[in-house]
Amino acid sequence: MGDKEVILTQDGLKKLEEELENLKSVKRREVAERIKVAIGYGDISENSEYEDAKNEQAFIEGRIITLEKMLRNARIINNDEIDTETVSIGSTVTVEDMEFGDKMDYAIVGTAESDPLNNKISNESPVGKAILGKKVGAIVEVSVPAGVIQYKILEIKK
Repeated sequence: MGDKEVILTQDGLKKLEEELENLKSVKRREVAERIKVAIGYGDISENSEYEDAKNEQAFIEGRIITLEKMLRNARIINNDEIDTETVSIGSTVTVEDMEFGDKMDYAIVGTAESDPLNNKISNESPVGKAILGKKVGAIVEVSVPAGVIQYKILEIKK
């Protein structure tokens, strides 16, 4: 079974590379120092500082492996690949809620860099799926737990 392709924008790639570098160069050293200090307290069998540090070390190493795998399987979306005629990964889309008239801007990104609180939505999210491939003026329906929301696509930008 092959690894899943990870779709990233240039910004997303940069953030993952920075996180990986920080984990390898800073966090690894910090946690190794915490383990060393905790061992200095003596008996490690009942040493909560040692246990906490070992758990954090395991988390950091797991995250490093995950990030390395994501970067190995990354497909980078370049700005010149982004189409402003139809919604695609990398597009920033202005939509209007047809019921309430609210306007929102969403950046369509791969799942690895989705951040709904900052209006970066995944191409696999309900809204992302609904608007992918659509053009300005299209009205899409999105099923949500509260029912169905209709959005009109007002603008597509890079």
